Amino acid sequence: MSSNPVAETVASLMPRARAELTELVAFKSVADFDQFPRSESEAAARWITEALTAEGFQDVALLDTPDGTQSVYGYLPGPEGAKTVLLYAHYDVQPPLDEAGWTSPPFELTERDGRWYGRGAADCKGGVLMHLLALRALKANGGIPVHVKFIAEGSEEQGTGGLERYAEAHPALLEADTVVIGDAGNFRVGLPTVTATLRGMTMMRVQIDTLAGNLHSGQFGGAAPDALAALIRVLDSLRGKDGTTRIDGLVPDASWDGLQYDEEQFRADARVLEGVELIGDGTVADRIWARPAVTVLGIDCPPVVGATPSVQASARALISLRVPPGIDTDEATKLLQAHLEAHTPWGARLSTERIGQGQPFRADTTSPAYAAMADAMAVAYPGQEMQYAGQGGSIPLCNTLASLYPHAEILLIGLSEPEAQIHAVNESVSPQELERLSVAEALFLRNYAAH
Repeated sequence: MSSNPVAETVASLMPRARAELTELVAFKSVADFDQFPRSESEAAARWITEALTAEGFQDVALLDTPDGTQSVYGYLPGPEGAKTVLLYAHYDVQPPLDEAGWTSPPFELTERDGRWYGRGAADCKGGVLMHLLALRALKANGGIPVHVKFIAEGSEEQGTGGLERYAEAHPALLEADTVVIGDAGNFRVGLPTVTATLRGMTMMRVQIDTLAGNLHSGQFGGAAPDALAALIRVLDSLRGKDGTTRIDGLVPDASWDGLQYDEEQFRADARVLEGVELIGDGTVADRIWARPAVTVLGIDCPPVVGATPSVQASARALISLRVPPGIDTDEATKLLQAHLEAHTPWGARLSTERIGQGQPFRADTTSPAYAAMADAMAVAYPGQEMQYAGQGGSIPLCNTLASLYPHAEILLIGLSEPEAQIHAVNESVSPQELERLSVAEALFLRNYAAH
């Protein structure tokens, strides 16, 4: 890449990018204000506001979205008559989980073995820096040839839909010819990839009640209905013997036609313990990109330490259901609720609450924007051809934008390749990927403007 002036500029900017990512990662911007201070998210939003202002963006604003969080918006005008590109990332992050499991503090960007570790380094504060690097490289090499809108969301990880509802209420704000979502990732390090599909998602809180209060297990156990045991049975009903997601009425046999995921490589990427089998059937790509997948995210029950010999009166769980393209999330949610009701034993009382939802997404990969990105990635990744992959995760805003702007082209790129271990302990970003993808995005903007 060194013979390309854009690539040379990005390379020269990488020390600055590391310093800025260090500052941004330091904010504990988890948009769950029962666990983390709102002030941390607000400080991260202000950091991005100041960064956009310093780059010459106009109309920079903190948008108060309906879920109680803030998104950051800015507009950078390009030449008269130019196309408009919306650049998206999010600055909120997942909780660090078990901080003791981190090799270095989760909110301190730390270099180790050629990678930068820290919560949000890849997902998706690194995406904010990727966009800034691309724009700075273009400004230093002839200027930015398109109008740029920049949006940084403050609650993507929570799935609470604040920015989606704000965009629906202000439809002109994010309108663009093309949208670049910087929240996906290459299939593996060094293999340029655009994400062609996203699974949708519904999150549901489930509670089972059986008794007016806990009872002594010696005096009442064996006849008194145990709410925790009932919940375990309900949750177990969501999977077949081989681990395949089984929800009454939801077909789990779709297949993925495209880039395949080698099973041994997946085992290594997922850090599956030796001797432990993968779950489900079909190819790995079928299972993670084309089929529904249920996950129990948490259970409220007494911890082992300090537990008493009691029959539990109530038990609660949080369930995530990933929904592939071709299935409507609203319909899948209804099927999930009906399944839970049908499989609750002993006449136990079941209550459910949907707390987050997003529709699946499928991109039009035949559009001019994809051709422009393919050409850009061929330069940023010499000798590599751009690949199309799916992603098991959800970015609910994609469908909102596709609905609001049906003629807009939507591309998904980003830094969350498998080694990044997003949402897990020891999340990290490859600085080489940050550099190459920033070059690719800059060249894409230049190519797209010329189409």
